Amino acid sequence: MTGHSATESPLGPDGAWTHTVCQGLTVIELASVLAGPSVGQFFAELGARVIKVENPATAGDVTRTWRIPGEENADRTSYFHACNWGKESIALNLKCDEGIALMHELVASSDIVISNYIPRVARALQADYETLRSVKSDIILGSIIGYRPDSDRPGYDAIIQAEAGYYYLNRPPQSEGGKPTKMPVALMDILAGHQLKQALLMALLQKVSTGRGACVTVSLYDAAVSALTNQATNWLVAGAVPEPMGSEHPNIAPYGSVFRTADGHELVLGVGTDRQFQKLCAILDLPETASDERFRCNHGRVTHRADLIHRLQEAIQRFKRDDILATCQAAGIPAGAVRRMNEVMQETPDYLQLPGPAQAALGVRESAVWPPAAPSRLDQLKLPPSYAAHTDVVLREVLGKSPEQIREIIATGIAEQA
Repeated sequence: MTGHSATESPLGPDGAWTHTVCQGLTVIELASVLAGPSVGQFFAELGARVIKVENPATAGDVTRTWRIPGEENADRTSYFHACNWGKESIALNLKCDEGIALMHELVASSDIVISNYIPRVARALQADYETLRSVKSDIILGSIIGYRPDSDRPGYDAIIQAEAGYYYLNRPPQSEGGKPTKMPVALMDILAGHQLKQALLMALLQKVSTGRGACVTVSLYDAAVSALTNQATNWLVAGAVPEPMGSEHPNIAPYGSVFRTADGHELVLGVGTDRQFQKLCAILDLPETASDERFRCNHGRVTHRADLIHRLQEAIQRFKRDDILATCQAAGIPAGAVRRMNEVMQETPDYLQLPGPAQAALGVRESAVWPPAAPSRLDQLKLPPSYAAHTDVVLREVLGKSPEQIREIIATGIAEQA
């Protein structure tokens, strides 16, 4: 593995990550859609060379075609922009031996491979760990699958959300007639991507000390179940089957509760301690509620949640949103406005967004660690690639192919060029 020596530091003088933290690292991305590509972008943001291998039969990653109404007919959709910054795109036909051979040449010159093939397909494409390890003994393979390693069942975010309990819980109480509801983002993909980032970083750390590669596998289903946290342990420890509660919290009140203000806006409270609750009652001029034995401790507030929420709503609707939020925040009471996406982006610090030239779509960074990567690194990050835009470059620079060889590879359909 190339990169820093033990005495070199990837941190700048102010402690920020510099663009050299993963410099010299080469990542081959055999993944598409969201989970795997998000991991590839994470490494690109930290300076790695990330080569995205795309399928000529589908004209590349399927998200290149996922356009929202009104979006222009281009192969770099808003969705594709979400997780493909800083990469190079090469189109290889992995259905032929020659294409597989080129893919193996790429692996031999790389440090990490990211894939999201189900086990049967990985073996058929000779992209399974045993094969890749025979190509390069110290390769690190990061694999995202749907379910367990012995299952060839493909994983889809919406199905995983249903099977792992998210649909059931993510709706209003059944007494209000709410239907099971999917989370508004592909959260299972995102969770699995974060799990794989951690696993790959640990594998890299192990490789530094032992020289050995590794195969690390994350399933969408396991990532989903592991993220159930307190909802799962409410069942495991207390035998309580969590029921739909809308935005309410099963263990805390008022936490996640939504209230409407005098000017028609909505806000959320996140009161987690008895002291915070007493301060909230003082702000809302609710001395009787503050002294009521039913509400003095969190357990009582959870038990008598309906009455509590009714009292708080009556009080909060006398205030304008910005006024009550400012008062709560000054008093150390967790509270926030319910925002639409345009408001979120307007309020988001610059370090969360990737820079782009005029008229180019922006994107949200995969790494949200503070301090963020140095601005010079983000300024150097390439726009998401057009399909097969770097086939020639990768074949020439990475694999050392001559112009004649590249022309033959393109002409015979082993690879495609933009």
